[in-house]
Amino acid sequence: MKQNQPIIIEMFYTMTCPNCKIMKRMLDDVLPQFEDRFIIKKSMANSPMGMIRTMKLGVYAVPTVLIDNKIVYRSVPTKEELISKLNSY
Repeated sequence: MKQNQPIIIEMFYTMTCPNCKIMKRMLDDVLPQFEDRFIIKKSMANSPMGMIRTMKLGVYAVPTVLIDNKIVYRSVPTKEELISKLNSY
């Protein structure tokens, strides 16, 4: 991947998942400090398109976070773990 292209973070969620709301808030809080290095994409896991993607990617639980199409979290990490993971990219 080119150095100047942003890295895509994709989060799979459902509307009724309480941990998904926590993860969304955490990403919204942490990502501004990384400026344009990342692009966030939020996908509803139980929508028709979301279900197809979850099956293809092996996503069986929410919240699931992918960075660069690789699953990095299947639950809510601590804020420090998330920042450390994002710094590694």
